[in-house]
Amino acid sequence: MRTLYLSLCCTAMLATVPAFGLETLPQLQLANSYQQQDAVADFWISEKLDGVRAFWDGHQLRSRSGQWIKLPEPLRKQLPAFALDAELWAGRGQFQQVMQALQHSSTDVHWQTIRLMVFDAPEHPGTFTERLQFLQQQLPDSTFLQLIPQQQLQSKAELEQLLKQVVSEGGEGLMLHHVKALYQSGRVGHLQKLKLVEDAEARVVAHLPGKGQFSGMLGALLVELPDGRRFKLGSGFSLDERQNPPPIGRLVTFQYRGLTHKGTPRFAVFVRERPEP
Repeated sequence: MRTLYLSLCCTAMLATVPAFGLETLPQLQLANSYQQQDAVADFWISEKLDGVRAFWDGHQLRSRSGQWIKLPEPLRKQLPAFALDAELWAGRGQFQQVMQALQHSSTDVHWQTIRLMVFDAPEHPGTFTERLQFLQQQLPDSTFLQLIPQQQLQSKAELEQLLKQVVSEGGEGLMLHHVKALYQSGRVGHLQKLKLVEDAEARVVAHLPGKGQFSGMLGALLVELPDGRRFKLGSGFSLDERQNPPPIGRLVTFQYRGLTHKGTPRFAVFVRERPEP
């Protein structure tokens, strides 16, 4: 069986409008990497969407970082009076469309392809299976609001096959929710993520000049991981990104395959800049 490369860290969400205090951060449940010793049959499995995490409190929509997300009024009216944990998503490979919509929050045309994909009901007291049943019964019938399809598998071979299928079709990976788990804020073991390649985020420390065909442009970013490790990120950039690289201090997402003997990401490839508050 092909080795499954696991995602090491959770993707940070952007902010879209002026911040309010940290005390109002949504208390969201965060995933750990897939634990291969766990029984696959004990989990509901869904596609991992590459969008923007969003929390609906019954009145307002917020990002994971606690920022208000101002929806066009016709979309806001479609949402229920109970809390939702969800992802703003425009389809596989369409992350930038979500970003554009968030930058034009009052313009309906930018939201035509965006969906609020729901995967949990954080204020419901039951197990994930019970929360899923609640959502199936109580979510309003809406084009904008959709429940992420969930399924159960019986073996790791089936899990790997599904992962390969999702990735081959342009998806990012899989999410696994334990059937009996209650909703808990913070990083938990009963919510897991599985990808063929690992991804992480790092802060831009410096721009390193290019040589040869990249003379006069960016050669590589010097980036720093949350634990202080630094390394050069030199591949995956478009010509425009080399001419206009992410500013120093900005957070960037990259993919990699394992670690070097020095503990830095191996074969690191730039994915995109992550906007922040």
